[in-house]
Amino acid sequence: MSAENKAVVRRLIEAINEGRLDDGAALLADGYVYRGPGGDLHGPQGWKQLVAMYRGAFPDLVLTIDLQIAEGDTVATRFTARGTHRGDLAGVAATGRYLTVPCLMMTRLVKGIVVEDFEQFDQLAMFQAIGKLPAVAQSA
Repeated sequence: MSAENKAVVRRLIEAINEGRLDDGAALLADGYVYRGPGGDLHGPQGWKQLVAMYRGAFPDLVLTIDLQIAEGDTVATRFTARGTHRGDLAGVAATGRYLTVPCLMMTRLVKGIVVEDFEQFDQLAMFQAIGKLPAVAQSA
């Protein structure tokens, strides 16, 4: 089952990369919960809103899987998100800056359907890179 679960997560990431939100949402349970920076989102519609927000801010967004490990009903995926900031994100207008953000997602599946994602990424570095927050000064 672990190999099948990894394949589902890969299909979900492919749907994000290709902007196929309905296809991605079809892999999620009605009671799906996303837990990540900024709070929890619920259901396939919440997931679609999240992905649409990031694809709107980074239209060339590409998630590249760096490592995937599965055990039981859980898939751990380390991936890198890359894209150019060409749309509004959290009140910051497009800067044209290219970002590379390492991410970690823990995905729980039941019978091949995604029921929960827990994501962590360096949100501080992302907001510093697009100019929402000042960079931290380096000490000498």
